[in-house]
Amino acid sequence: MKVYEGSILTVNATDDVARYLVEDGGRIVYVGNNLPERYATGERVDLAGRALCPSFVDTHEHLASFATFNAGLNVMDARTNAQICEMVSEFAVRSSAKTLIAFGASPYSVEEGHLVTREELDAVCPDRPLMIVKYDGHACVVNTPLLKKVEDKVSVLRGYHPDTGEMNQEAFFAVSNFITDSLSIPELVRNIQHAMDYLASKGIGMVHDVSGVGFTGDLDISLEQWLAKSAQSGFQIRVFPQSLDPKVATKRHLPRIGGCFACALDGCFGSKDAAMHEPYEGTDDKGVLYYTDEQVLEFCRAANRAGLQIEVHAIGDAAFDQAARCLARALDEFPREDARHGIIHDDLPTPEGIALCASHGIHFPMQSSFIDWPQEPESYLVELLGEERVGRLNPLRDIADAGVVISLGSDAPCTDPDPILWLHRACNNSTPGQSLTIREALRAATYNGAWATFDEHDRGSLEAGKLADMVILSENPYEVPTAELQRIKVEELLLQGRPYRPQRQGVAAAIARGMLGHGVC
Repeated sequence: MKVYEGSILTVNATDDVARYLVEDGGRIVYVGNNLPERYATGERVDLAGRALCPSFVDTHEHLASFATFNAGLNVMDARTNAQICEMVSEFAVRSSAKTLIAFGASPYSVEEGHLVTREELDAVCPDRPLMIVKYDGHACVVNTPLLKKVEDKVSVLRGYHPDTGEMNQEAFFAVSNFITDSLSIPELVRNIQHAMDYLASKGIGMVHDVSGVGFTGDLDISLEQWLAKSAQSGFQIRVFPQSLDPKVATKRHLPRIGGCFACALDGCFGSKDAAMHEPYEGTDDKGVLYYTDEQVLEFCRAANRAGLQIEVHAIGDAAFDQAARCLARALDEFPREDARHGIIHDDLPTPEGIALCASHGIHFPMQSSFIDWPQEPESYLVELLGEERVGRLNPLRDIADAGVVISLGSDAPCTDPDPILWLHRACNNSTPGQSLTIREALRAATYNGAWATFDEHDRGSLEAGKLADMVILSENPYEVPTAELQRIKVEELLLQGRPYRPQRQGVAAAIARGMLGHGVC
C-alpha cells in the first residue's frame, strides 16, 4: 500500500484536486482530502511541489511506423538539405541495415525551400537503398538503388516522380508497403518494444494504434495484438486496423476500425492534397478526395452495422464534411446509443460539420502539436491557404464549446509523442480565441483518451476503484503560467501502481517465437 500526499489532479467529473491518494494492489482505494486512519500505515510518498495525474493517452499513433522510424534516422531538426545529406552519410556508416530509413524531411523548414532530391541522396548513399519519409508521413524521397527495386511497382501509380525521387499519394503507399514487408518479425518486435519504452518515458500509458500499413497478411495488426496481450509492464495498446473491410476487424475480434492510409479521406497540407472546398491560394487545385461519398457511406454503413467503432482521417474542410455527413447518415440509418465514432485530425472543420458531429456523438482525436509546427510554419500555411483559412485552423475552443469530445495524440511518427507539448500548444493556440484551459487540455490528454476506446471505467481519472495508472509531474500544471507549461517534466510513469520498467528483450523473442509457432503471421 502506498499513500501519495500532495497535489492529486483527479480529472474526475468535477476536476477535483485532492490531497491524498492511496494505491493498493495496483488499484486506487482512496482519494480525498482527509486520510482515513485505516490507511495511515501505508508507505508515504510526499509529492512536495510535484503533482500526480492520470497517465497520458496517445489517441492517434502509427506504432509500427513510429517504431521503425524511431530505430532509424530522424532529420526533423535539420535546417538545410546539406545537413540532411551529412546526417545520412554518417548514418550509413554506423547502420548495418540493408535498407536505410530516415524520417522528417520538410521543404518548409530548410533554407533551400525544397525537399532533398534523389540526386543529392545518391551523392552520399550510392550503394544501399534509402528512403527518407517526409515529415507528414504522406510522401518520401528515394535514392536510385531503392528506385530500381520498386520501379515496376510504382511507375504507373499517381504520385510517381522519378526525376526528383519524390513519391507521394499511391506511389508513396506502395514504397512504404515494400519497406515494411521486408522487416523480420524479431526486428519489428524489438523496434516496437523500444518505442513503447520511449512512450512510457513521456508519461504515455496507452496508445491508440492505427495498424495495417503493408505488412504481409497484416502482420503488424496481429503482432500488436500479441504485444498488447503480452506486455509485462501494464502498457496498453488499442489497435485500429486501417481497412475499409469490416471483416479485417471482426475476424480478429477487434471492436474498432479506422485510421489513415486506407481510411484516409484526403491527404495533407504538406503534399497539397488535403481536400478543400475552395482551391489552394493562386491555383485551381482543391486537393484530393480519395473516395466518393457513396464509397465512404458504404464503409460507414457496414462497419456501423457490424457494431464497430469507426475512425477516419480528414484534414481539409471538404474531407471533414464528407466524414461528418457519412458517419452521421450511417448512424441515422442504424442508430446506436453510444458508438463513439471519430474523425481524426480535424485541422479545418466547418461549423456545420462540428454541429453535426456534436448531435451524433462523433468525437475528435486531434493533434495540438500541429499548432505552430516547425515543419509547417505559418508563412507556408498562409501562402498555401490564405490568412482567412489559417485563422480557422484547429478551432479547439469552438469544438469544445459545441460539446464535441476532444482527445489528443501525436500522429507519430509525424510529431514526437510529447503530452507536455500537447498541453502547451492546446493552451497557447496561435489561432486567436481558440485555446483550451489547462484543465480542459489535461482532460483531453488523459480521461478523454480512455473514454475514446471505452476504457474510462478502469482508466483516465484518479478515482477509487480504478487502476493506478498515473504520472508524477515535476510541477502542478494548474499552477504553472499558461505560457510556461512546456517547462513541466514527466518524472515517472506508474502503471497499476508500479513504476514502468523497460521491456526485457527475452519477452520480445518469446513473442516472436510464439507468433511463428501459432501461425499468427
